[in-house]
Amino acid sequence: MPLTDTAIKRTKPSTKTQKLFDGGGLYLEVAPSGGKWWRLKYRFGGKEKRLSLGVYPDVGLKLARDRRDDARKLLANDVDPGEHRKAAKAAEGESAANSFEVLAREWFAKFKPNWVASHADKIISRLERDMFPWIGARPIAELKAPELLTCLRRVEARGALETAHRILQNCGQIFRYAIATGRAERNPANDLRGALPPVKEKHLASMTDPKAVASLLRACDGYEGSFVTICALRLAPLVFVRPGELRKAEWTEIDLDKAEWNIAAERMKMREPHLVPLSKQAVAILRELHALTGRGRYVFPGARTNGRPMSDNAILAALRRMGIGKDEMSGHGFRAMARTILDEVLHVRPDYIEHQLAHAVRDPNGRAYNRTAHLVERRKMMQRWADYLDKLKAGDNVVPIRGRAK
Repeated sequence: MPLTDTAIKRTKPSTKTQKLFDGGGLYLEVAPSGGKWWRLKYRFGGKEKRLSLGVYPDVGLKLARDRRDDARKLLANDVDPGEHRKAAKAAEGESAANSFEVLAREWFAKFKPNWVASHADKIISRLERDMFPWIGARPIAELKAPELLTCLRRVEARGALETAHRILQNCGQIFRYAIATGRAERNPANDLRGALPPVKEKHLASMTDPKAVASLLRACDGYEGSFVTICALRLAPLVFVRPGELRKAEWTEIDLDKAEWNIAAERMKMREPHLVPLSKQAVAILRELHALTGRGRYVFPGARTNGRPMSDNAILAALRRMGIGKDEMSGHGFRAMARTILDEVLHVRPDYIEHQLAHAVRDPNGRAYNRTAHLVERRKMMQRWADYLDKLKAGDNVVPIRGRAK
C-alpha cells in the first residue's frame, strides 16, 4: 500500500530499523535514532543495489517519488542510476575545478614571475574587478563569446576602452593556456576580433626636434629644485631608460670605474638583465651625486626618506615647473627622443638603438640577444649621443629632422 505523509509522521522509532515501502522499489528507512532516509532498491546487471534519495522531511514524499521515477527511466535505458549519480558529481566537481577564475589564477601564477610587479598587479586587478564577479564561477569549457563580450561592454561603457582591449587580450591568453592543459577545446576570445571599437593611438609626449631638445637640456641644467632631481633630469636623456628603471637605480648596480650600469632582470619590463654603457658625461653626474647619496641604497632617494626611491612623479613635476607642458614632454619621452634622433640625425644602426632601449631584439634563429650584444658599438653610440647633446646645449650642430621619403 502506498505511503502517505500522515503515515510517515505517525511512525515512531523503535529498537530496530524500520522500512516503510511505497512502491516501485521506493521505501523510507526509519533508524532507531529517529532519522528517516529515502532509499530506492533496484537491480542492475543481475545485482541488487540501493540508492539514497534524500532525508525526510527535507525531501518530501512527492519529491522522493519524482526521484524514483527519474531513476527508473535511467534503468529503462540500461543506465545504472547509482553510477550515473557518481559521474554527475565527478563532472560537477571537475567543472568547479576548471572554472574561469581557477584557470585564470593558475595562468597568472605561472606567468607572473616573468612580469614586472606593477604590470602583474594591473592584470590581476582587471580580472578581479571586471571578469571574476560575472563569469569567474563558469566552467571555462562552457564559456561562449557573447558572455565575454557582455563583460567587456561594461568596461567600455565606463569609458575604459583600452582596458577592455587589454582584458580581451588576457582572456585570450587564459583560454590558450586552458586548451594547452586540456581544460578547454577552443578560444572564444578569437571570435571577438573587431567586436570592440579600436583604441585611438596615443603617443607619450616627447621632444624630437633638435632645437626643442636644446632648449629642454638648457632648462634642465638651470632647474632650481633639489640636487637629486637636477641630477635625475640631467641623466635621463643620457641613458634613456624607462622612468621606473631610472628612479629606482641602486648604487650596487653602477660601476663608475667601468662606466657601466647593470640593471637586474627583476627590475626590467622584459625580465631580462640590461647593461647601460655610461658616457663620460653620465659618469661625471653620478660621481658628483655619489658624494650626497652614495652611502644609501638608492641613487635617487626620496625627498622624505633615504629608504625609498624618488617619487615616480618627481621628474614630471620638475618638467611642469620648468614650464614644459604635458603635451610637450613626459618622463618616458627621453626614450623616444633618443630613438628618433639617433636614427634620423646620427644615423645609428636601428638594432644598436633597440638593444640599448632594452626592447626584445632577436637573432636570425629567433633567440633573444644577451645584454652584452653589440656592446662595443653601443659604448661608442652612447658617447656619441652624449657629445651630440652637449653640442645642442651649446647651440652648435643643430640639424633639423627632415621627413622621410615616401
